[in-house]
Amino acid sequence: MLKSLTVENFALLENVTVEFGDGLNILTGETGAGKSILIDALGAAVGNRIGSSQIRKGADFLRVTATFSSGEKNFVVERKISRTGKNSITLDGEPITLSRLKKFGAEILDVHGQNQNLELLREEKIYALIDDEKILSELESFGEIFRALNVKNRALEKKLSARAENLQRLEFLRWQAKEISSAHLKPNEDEKIDAEIRKLSHAEKIAENVQKSVQLLSDGDRDILTALARVMKNLSDAARFDDKLNSARQLLEQAEIFLREATDEIRDYGEALDFSPERLDELHERADVIFKLKQKYGATVNEILARLSKIREEISSVESFDSDVVELQKKISELERAAKISAEKLLQLRQASAKTLSASVEQKIRRLGMERAQFEIVVNPSEKFSARGGDTADVLFCANVGEEKFSLSKVVSGGELSRIALALKAVAAQDSAATLVFDEIDTGLGGVTAKTVAECISEISRRRQVLCITHLAQIASLADVHLRITKSEVGGRTVTKVERLDETQRVAEISRMASGKESTASIKNAREMLSSAEIFKQQLLA
Repeated sequence: MLKSLTVENFALLENVTVEFGDGLNILTGETGAGKSILIDALGAAVGNRIGSSQIRKGADFLRVTATFSSGEKNFVVERKISRTGKNSITLDGEPITLSRLKKFGAEILDVHGQNQNLELLREEKIYALIDDEKILSELESFGEIFRALNVKNRALEKKLSARAENLQRLEFLRWQAKEISSAHLKPNEDEKIDAEIRKLSHAEKIAENVQKSVQLLSDGDRDILTALARVMKNLSDAARFDDKLNSARQLLEQAEIFLREATDEIRDYGEALDFSPERLDELHERADVIFKLKQKYGATVNEILARLSKIREEISSVESFDSDVVELQKKISELERAAKISAEKLLQLRQASAKTLSASVEQKIRRLGMERAQFEIVVNPSEKFSARGGDTADVLFCANVGEEKFSLSKVVSGGELSRIALALKAVAAQDSAATLVFDEIDTGLGGVTAKTVAECISEISRRRQVLCITHLAQIASLADVHLRITKSEVGGRTVTKVERLDETQRVAEISRMASGKESTASIKNAREMLSSAEIFKQQLLA
């Protein structure tokens, strides 16, 4: 509910604070006094477009502050626009974005003027009227199916569009696999080949060093083993006189064992050493094959083998293309059947909801001065699914007896559309935002019709706070809070003022609205209207 609105430097509104109340808040005043400007300012507080051009002449900024209540909690929205274009928005003192403000505003305020009435012609607005909780629950189930169906359809489309590319890719992958496989690589083969090439390339040097080593160890009178044997004999002879030398002699005996083992191993290595130029050429050729593969597939043989494994996996994936397509088509068929079943449920539920709502709205429309009007919300199956289901919605209307009903957008006038919008709000007010705003919904009305429109608005105000700009005394007389907007010249500038009327002032204002002047008869008539209005409001509460 809207509790108060403060407007600073907004067009004719220099500094105005308006306190609103429960029920029906009526705004009256002469044409051009600033009533619609006040509603524009309220719209700015809930995210409607405003610009620096609306800043009052001579001011540097405009500011709109609105206080809303929900339960026991108050929310304060402040929006400020400077001439430099800077736009600041806060909710309870915290900065928020314009998109968040719009979302907040949509939940708490519903403005209806000529432009907003045209929203009724949009299909999504029709669905918003007929989709109750049961329908929304089924729509959620349909949405899950529909989204899954879209995912699978996109996947199938991608698969099919890639068919030719996949065939080319498969041919290339098979060629790569064949090139690597034909080399018959073994793990770590490149390291082993490099080691063997290094050995064979230096075979002569190795053989020479081996031979010298054997000679030093055991060939001749002055080799290491012969010298070691002499040392041990000398120590053995000496140890007969001092056994402290036995430890050193034993160490030399162990060393002799190790030296003889090493000598045998070196000699065996030398005897087995076989330098083969043919083997070296063979190794170089193999190394060249591996080098060429490394340039394409990896820095080592192990990396090349890992790449071969990935290539084979991709080949398997591409070769399964047709089976994937078949599987996707099967899943799509299943989802389409499920979507069709859910869409049919939605259609039936919506048709039932539309029939009930149509009857109630048609009754209200006839009460609003169109006694022969026919109103019907129609929901028909569509050829394609959408996020809303598998149907389309439209409103058919006929204002005159004996005529065929046509789409509302083709046959309705502005005044008729206003009354249809009012009838819809009267029927579905419990589903509306906390505060409804009607901006001159009474345009073109008079007499009995004006009275029924007034009573309809009053009925809505029993369930929702209503703000209504009107020029009709019949509507103004039903106000719970009556606000009069006037403008005057102050210091050479036009200033708009908003005042809350007491009972005496209301009589005078109703008199002016009804007859254009205050007279004994018009005052009496105004009091009668207010008395009748009070009786009607008491009947609504009964």
